[in-house]
Amino acid sequence: MVPCVAPGGLGSCTNTRGKCKKGIRFEGGFVSRIPTGSGAPRLATLIDTRPVGVFALPQRLIVAITGASGAIFGIRILETLARDKSIETHLVVSPAGRATIAQETEWQPRDVEALASVVHPPANIGASIASGSFETLGMIVAPCSIKTLSAVANCYSSDLVARAADVQLKEGRPVVLMVRETPLHKGHLRLMSEAADHGAVIFPPVPAFYGRPKTLDDMVNATVGRALARVGIRNELYFEWLGMKNPNGPAE
Repeated sequence: MVPCVAPGGLGSCTNTRGKCKKGIRFEGGFVSRIPTGSGAPRLATLIDTRPVGVFALPQRLIVAITGASGAIFGIRILETLARDKSIETHLVVSPAGRATIAQETEWQPRDVEALASVVHPPANIGASIASGSFETLGMIVAPCSIKTLSAVANCYSSDLVARAADVQLKEGRPVVLMVRETPLHKGHLRLMSEAADHGAVIFPPVPAFYGRPKTLDDMVNATVGRALARVGIRNELYFEWLGMKNPNGPAE
């Protein structure tokens, strides 16, 4: 059933083809008011092309690569999603992130950017992802530097990475911060706690070994797979724990 506003008040229309008795036409998810005569209310045209019904959440994910070690995590996320055309990726790479990509990997920043659907300059605070009305699945910052963590924790939107993260948090969407630093002093831990209080997911890229990884690539994939799962993107990059094979083994 398609809800509509009839000339005489609230009503509903089950006719999705052509004109209904109340002068409403359903056109690909939008309603149009059709005047039914010379006496039809002219104010009715104010609701032309208004979306109605329930729409699926757009399949968009924001990915940010900042200056911490571990640029490969962000790159692997983009590589994985580039194979899935149903998910639109919005990438922001900080200046330090670009330097880290060149330092730590065989990738060039321009080639990493080519993996994304849309690339946003970090200084463009007027970008689409700077507004909560631009719906997304959430955001992953991979890796997340302590500087970026601090900006998120303190709601300090100094660049597009911090602004986009703050927007996602205020909209109640997941923001996964893959904080890559060790060891951690009390200030780092305090920032993590404050960011978590705002709703961020603190996700240090700590490897899991129950999947028996054999290579560094296995460990990267498993960590990225868990991060993607945290924002609701199902994947086969990680091993799903199904219980111990030998639960009656010797106690620790």
